[in-house]
Amino acid sequence: MCIGRGGMGEVWQATDEVLGRSVAVKLMLGHETDPSAADRFRLEAQTAARLSHPHVVGVFDFGTWDGKLYLVMELVEGSSLAGDAGTAPVLPPERVAVVAAHAAAGLAAAHRQGVVHRDIKPGNLLLDTDGTVKLADFGIARFVDDPSAALTTTGQIVGTGLYLAPERALGQPASSASDVYSLGCVLYQLLTGRPPFQGDTATALLYQHIDTPPAPPRQLGVGLPAAFEAYLLTLLAKQPEQRPAAQAIAEWFGSGAWREHPLPSPVAHRAPVSRPASHRTTSPRTAGQPLPQPRTAPTSGSRAAGRTQTASRRQPRRSDGGLAELSRRRPRKTAAVAGGIAFVVFLLIGMSWLAPEDSSAGTPGPGPTATAPEPAGDGAPAS
Repeated sequence: MCIGRGGMGEVWQATDEVLGRSVAVKLMLGHETDPSAADRFRLEAQTAARLSHPHVVGVFDFGTWDGKLYLVMELVEGSSLAGDAGTAPVLPPERVAVVAAHAAAGLAAAHRQGVVHRDIKPGNLLLDTDGTVKLADFGIARFVDDPSAALTTTGQIVGTGLYLAPERALGQPASSASDVYSLGCVLYQLLTGRPPFQGDTATALLYQHIDTPPAPPRQLGVGLPAAFEAYLLTLLAKQPEQRPAAQAIAEWFGSGAWREHPLPSPVAHRAPVSRPASHRTTSPRTAGQPLPQPRTAPTSGSRAAGRTQTASRRQPRRSDGGLAELSRRRPRKTAAVAGGIAFVVFLLIGMSWLAPEDSSAGTPGPGPTATAPEPAGDGAPAS
């Protein structure tokens, strides 16, 4: 019974008579007109057989029958996420989180083997009857350690444009981060009912992948936890190094962290920054109270006059920020200054009192220096 058909082949349900189990048989069609098609089909068999994981469709056998290449695979009872009409359904966040965890786990298994899928899309995510998601169709996959395994002409972009990573749109080689971006596009579509980018032409679509930020799903009316949306947008980051690894995605969604709401701003996650001493609002009246962070408190005398800065650097730091010591020193310095001013004032008053008795009433001489008083009778004024 035929259970699927595509441009390159058909998928039939069959029975493994040796092991007595139901299997899926993929037949290669039209490879006579495409010299590289047979090689790609063989590569798919070798790549999938290299993987053994609950979230990857297993491959059991490969060969030729009646001039046609065939691939015997695990039969997945269910359908793909593309839906019967070829349009991916809209799923609630709880279900999309499961899809994300399963698909990312399958990708992580492939990436550990050095395999990049390169064609993650809803039609290649198979949904079993028990809700398990499995990766299928490694037909254009490549080995990271063997660039020649891509089997495409130079400059040719392979994969589906709606889910193509920006670096691949720029003609750069695919990597594990490219699969992560494609998965992000699929999850976005399952949540919103549309891919993150759409264009009238293939060129316009590629440019959107390269330099247009995706609209947050909640702006499209999707009821989505803030943590889920923030993490999904990291999968769609333009730079490959900014995307999380597939294994990290599987663990994050599997842990249920997507249900949590992050703090509104990244500033809230930063450690408190100590303010300089000049910005503190502590009054000298609170000098007896210890400050919460002694290591950032001002040293004693730091707010005194500039002539005492050198001496204050030599003073040890105190747990009370040096404010108590400063309050004790201020009365001494104030008294010293006041005493000096009083001394000068009294000296000037005394000189003014003594001047009429000890000096001549006449106009002082023009000499620059003062002269001693003349003896009585010689220089005394006339009465």
